[in-house]
Amino acid sequence: MAETTPRRVAILGSTGSIGTQALEVIASHPGQFEVVALCAGRNAALLAEQVRRFTPQMVGIRQSGAEATLRERIADDVALFTGDEAAERIAAESGADVVLNAMTGSIGLRPTLAALSAGATLALANKESLVVGGALVAAATQRPGQVVPVDSEHSALAQALASGRHERGLCAPTLTGHSEVRRLVLTASGGPFRGWGSEALATVTPEQALKHPNFAMGLMVTTNSATLVNKALEVIEAHLLFDVPLRDIDTVIHPQQYIHSLVEFHDGSTIAQAGPPRMLVPIALGLSWPQRLPAVDTPIDWTHPMSWDFEPLDHSAFPAVQLAKEAAASSATHMAVYNAANEQAVEAFHAGRLPFTGILRLIEEVLGAHNGVPADQANLEAVLEAETWARNTAERLMAGEQVVA
Repeated sequence: MAETTPRRVAILGSTGSIGTQALEVIASHPGQFEVVALCAGRNAALLAEQVRRFTPQMVGIRQSGAEATLRERIADDVALFTGDEAAERIAAESGADVVLNAMTGSIGLRPTLAALSAGATLALANKESLVVGGALVAAATQRPGQVVPVDSEHSALAQALASGRHERGLCAPTLTGHSEVRRLVLTASGGPFRGWGSEALATVTPEQALKHPNFAMGLMVTTNSATLVNKALEVIEAHLLFDVPLRDIDTVIHPQQYIHSLVEFHDGSTIAQAGPPRMLVPIALGLSWPQRLPAVDTPIDWTHPMSWDFEPLDHSAFPAVQLAKEAAASSATHMAVYNAANEQAVEAFHAGRLPFTGILRLIEEVLGAHNGVPADQANLEAVLEAETWARNTAERLMAGEQVVA
């Protein structure tokens, strides 16, 4: 990076997979960044160690009862925020140049809005906040390019789009509406059950669902990767980030995950972004965009023989993507309902209350009972109300109650 002063960085979700890797990137590029704030959902011990190493001025933790433990381990002059509002306050008050939102779940929506309203560049790994509150995020965005995607698929799309003309969407450097893009193609590993049919999927156990073939992630994200709900959310995120119609966004199964996504242009050319199946480069780009940091990861060794596979997505066995497209087209709150119902269903699956194939069935039932809110009425309160309604409706349906739209 050519900047003479380090970028001030706040990391929300610092003890998770994305957060810890972001700190690795920062540590390996001294002088480029200054960590001004760290926030975690839990794991006070690891957070305290991160504070000791990176000396931020602000620290937050959501976990109830962690304040005393954390305060004992950090300096008295470090501001400490706790509870559900900790991340939002840090996003709003840290003064960071870049806020990396690496939280999991729609709880990341308020911090996302706070970071944008504060004028920070938002390095977004919390796909749910955009999926759930797309119109709200767009309204809070103050300048073109203020939102930088950190998901590997969307980082790949942003990089590939630089090869052609596409001046639309939250990530665009300018907003003139020009585009040479014909189609976006997101790649997916297929998860641990690639090639399985519906009958076999009905027997999946929680232990099996948590065995992702390529990545080690948390319970929710790993399960979402097994159902392909994670890919469904990414399709909607791509639609919102790059302003490409849902009909022009496709998914292809690529088990090796070396190609992270592709952009097809009107002239028939396709640009694919390739790299190791790791998150270091997307994270680094999120922190340093539009510049690239040196020596972030080991590139692919093209001198060794290798082969990569591509397969169409089986929408019959894995209906998550199509269901999300239909939900996103229905109303401004249907995706909030989709996401909330999924979170309830995943928790129920791991508690033994719902079969694996019941996750998508429950989402579809909850969506079918939702009336929806028009786009001009979709404020934060309406979105949060839709989420609460969806969670309650999911629980009622699982309890055997009849719900009428």
